[in-house]
Amino acid sequence: MAVIGLIAAVVQWLLTHWWVLVLAAVVAVVIGGFWYQRAKQRAEWARVRAAALRLRIAELDALDHRAFEFAVRDLMRRDGCDAEQLGGAGDNACDVRAVDPAGRVWAIQCKHRRDGARGSAVGVGVLQQVNGTARQIHGADVAVVLTNGRFSSKAIPWGKQHRIHLVDRRVLSEWAAGSRPLWDLLDRIPPPRRPSALS
Repeated sequence: MAVIGLIAAVVQWLLTHWWVLVLAAVVAVVIGGFWYQRAKQRAEWARVRAAALRLRIAELDALDHRAFEFAVRDLMRRDGCDAEQLGGAGDNACDVRAVDPAGRVWAIQCKHRRDGARGSAVGVGVLQQVNGTARQIHGADVAVVLTNGRFSSKAIPWGKQHRIHLVDRRVLSEWAAGSRPLWDLLDRIPPPRRPSALS
């Protein structure tokens, strides 16, 4: 009963002092507008930073495997893709999934080597995993294995035979430097799914 009486008293006070509600609404609109402008500005800064993203191979070497996956995601975003990082347990051999401006779906398996080119070579086993999941599970038009290291001598012909695109240290370095999008650096990329300014 006391609660109902208190609520009734507050309502009565607000009806008498209606200008408090108007003032609160104005303050809420101003704060909301300020928050919206800040969020919009932060998004614009992020877009500009992503468009200007340039990474040296030494910077990529210094990352851990998870940060390396996020760097690859950010590079795909820089080039106009809708990209997400999926890596982790149960990723089905796809660390980064992206849709490029031409509508092609990319499934990218990242293999970071702490020792770069001196690290162990990426072998056929990794390519076999990607071959078994990229198209079937992730719906990929373009299946990629990407490393800051190198591929074994058997992996290179196996990749060509099974339409797995291999991005080694040299190609990664050129791509990360920002000269051209990844699809311009690879051979035998499927045609666009939809017309675009880049196709």
